[in-house]
Amino acid sequence: MKKSTRRSAIAVAMAGTLTIAGLATAQAGQDGGSESSVVSCTTSSSVPVLLAIDYRNGELNSGIPNLTTTHATAADASYVVESGEDHAVAHKVTLGDPAYVSDGAPRSESATNDVYEGKFVVGDKQRYEFSVLLKDWDTWESGESETGDIIFQGKHAGGNLPSFYLMTKRNSIAFRSPTLDLQSTVVGDFRPHIGQWMHFRVDVSWTDDSTGYYKVSTRMPGEADYTLRQTYENVQTFHPVNPADFGYIKWGLYRPGQTIEKGDVPTRVVYHDDIRVLDLSQG
Repeated sequence: MKKSTRRSAIAVAMAGTLTIAGLATAQAGQDGGSESSVVSCTTSSSVPVLLAIDYRNGELNSGIPNLTTTHATAADASYVVESGEDHAVAHKVTLGDPAYVSDGAPRSESATNDVYEGKFVVGDKQRYEFSVLLKDWDTWESGESETGDIIFQGKHAGGNLPSFYLMTKRNSIAFRSPTLDLQSTVVGDFRPHIGQWMHFRVDVSWTDDSTGYYKVSTRMPGEADYTLRQTYENVQTFHPVNPADFGYIKWGLYRPGQTIEKGDVPTRVVYHDDIRVLDLSQG
């Protein structure tokens, strides 16, 4: 597959306007890759913005007509909340209630699958940024189910597995690539930050051979800069199980494999804001 020749031109021409309003070879397995918890990453001020979703207008689609909101049918599966002087989006999932089931699983998510600027193809180098707040989050206690809650995904189209996702796991937040069997903890303990905004950045070089990379950074409450937490280099990032022409991002709450019978928390709510897609090839 070839990278679209229009994407770079659009990034330059429309950078900052699409609110539409507006290092080592990775080894498969747990906690592989190159890790650094002290390297401060640069800001995104010089990187062209392909898409910005900030919910300033108080609408579920943030003013972007083709943005997918949620397929769950519950009235409060997805809703807009006030956040300071602005707004954010909330996603809620209650286990055992079919109104919070989407595509056969307990989840409520927004997605860019029908937004051109929110898609990625082989050859793209993109940065994904988002802010997340765990609302009234019940913490994990020893003996409870250890199944994680997915809060952000880089997803291959056509029902494929995600290329990557970030999830709460016990009382930490982990980055995972299921097709490559890579997983690493990027927030060791989120409990001090429940009810506070945490900020994440994932840089990806999308390749269908083993020359790609993932770079995961965080900016926690009280921190001024992003800090690089995990790097996987020389990996095949565009790696769908079934053929796919493109991928896209999703955010919200996906609770795979969780049930009340297993002792999982019945209801969880997560907030997201300031979701951005940036073009690293032009930065």
